[in-house]
Amino acid sequence: MATGGAVLAVLLFLPADGGKLGSKAIRACQDAALAAGIWAVASIGGLIATATVILGIPLSHLAEHAEPAGQLTQVRALAAAVVLTAVLAVVLSGVKTMRGARLAAVLTIAALTGPLLTGHGALDRTSAWSVLATTSLVVHVVAATAWVGGLAAVLRYSRSRQAVEVFSTLALVCAVTMGITGLLTAEIHLGGRQEGWGLITQWVTTGYGALVLGKTLAFATLVIIGQLHRQSTLPQLEAGDPVAFRRLAVLELLVMAGTIGLAVALSRTP
Repeated sequence: MATGGAVLAVLLFLPADGGKLGSKAIRACQDAALAAGIWAVASIGGLIATATVILGIPLSHLAEHAEPAGQLTQVRALAAAVVLTAVLAVVLSGVKTMRGARLAAVLTIAALTGPLLTGHGALDRTSAWSVLATTSLVVHVVAATAWVGGLAAVLRYSRSRQAVEVFSTLALVCAVTMGITGLLTAEIHLGGRQEGWGLITQWVTTGYGALVLGKTLAFATLVIIGQLHRQSTLPQLEAGDPVAFRRLAVLELLVMAGTIGLAVALSRTP
């Protein structure tokens, strides 16, 4: 999200002259390069942990099972993410133009997407429900990255009225997209083909359902904070007082961090 947010800032609200990036945009690219490097290292850790969990072996025995680990779809997807994020870090470290920033955006989305194609929704690739769930998840995560990363980028690089207005519009689109795709994905995984009481029972009696409800409450909180921005802090920002916007945005980021934590828990919950 840090990588995507910085790249998004370069594309949407940091100044560029004739396709050449300004000093702030170049600094954002350097920050994104560092974040992408950390992302690559974290992906290696995720790859190792995923292999040991799926194979059901201790970490110390993973080297003995390298061949079967390499055959796992989830491991291959994470290996591809490691390569893509490493390439992304190199590309971002040398980006000086908008064309380079657009390439970085494409690489960011590609690195995000790979591991998502092997999650809960991809267990049965012959099912229309599986395809719908996986597609919905990809859209959901890309929207979340743009929303959370974009807000962090606004706080770090530009709190001008113009930048905030651009982000506010983007945040609204992301919020609507996340709300629709999140509920759709959750309903499919909780038994989208069930009806009535059976479906309600899934939402309130399973661990997965409890996490979805918690994530839904956190999402609703973020929507309320977004409305407060539009009604209160944006007019104050326009009047030359950025303090209220900055405080509410920091609170919003904290709630977002909690929501991301719940999302990670969902990805590891049957």
